Amino acid sequence: MFKTLRGDIACILERDPAARSWWEVLTCYPGLHAIYIHKLSRWFWRHGLRWLGRLTSHVGRWLTGIEIHPGAAIGSCVFIDHGMGVVIGETAEVGDGCTIYQGVTLGGTSLYRGQKRHPTLGAGVVVGAGAKILGGFRIGDGAKIGSNAVVVKEVPDGATVVGVPGRIVEEGTAKQAVRFAAYAVVQEQDDPYAKAIRELVEHSRELEQSITALKERLARLERQGAEADKNIRVVK
Repeated sequence: MFKTLRGDIACILERDPAARSWWEVLTCYPGLHAIYIHKLSRWFWRHGLRWLGRLTSHVGRWLTGIEIHPGAAIGSCVFIDHGMGVVIGETAEVGDGCTIYQGVTLGGTSLYRGQKRHPTLGAGVVVGAGAKILGGFRIGDGAKIGSNAVVVKEVPDGATVVGVPGRIVEEGTAKQAVRFAAYAVVQEQDDPYAKAIRELVEHSRELEQSITALKERLARLERQGAEADKNIRVVK
């Protein structure tokens, strides 16, 4: 257990530039406290002590502001940064090395018990502040979910998702997504929807210029035709 704790603290020190020492992380990081309270509540849950598991989870929520259902499966080196308002549902699965920021919800849309109602996060997923992932689908390894995005369908490995509803703005693979991106923000990232709109605006401007040129040419031809008719009448 102490080896696992050292590994979790090392992961936090690696991903949070505000963390200055292992003692600070151990004593002042509610995300770390929530993970270890969850380990206890999940032990109770898996051994049939469901009420005790829920009570332990409730105490953890009261102490840390992070609600993790004891039925949820949390991998190793998961970092819940700040964490206030994070909700992780009963059938959710969080892979190794994931980073979850404050206000995130891993929620379910089905009311039927026994079903996989909550999302599965692959390894190394980053979920930005306020994002909502709703449903029993999978978020691929290394994917990035932008802040306040609402994701309601599966996301492939390494992809970046933003918006409401969530849309993929960058394709990728898990191997390409090795670099950690705080709050799922990728520098100099271009939204393909915004790019398409810009291209449409440019195309519209080009069409307007072409139409204006055609109008000017028609006007010149009309003037030339009128002058030719006038000259013919004068000759007659």
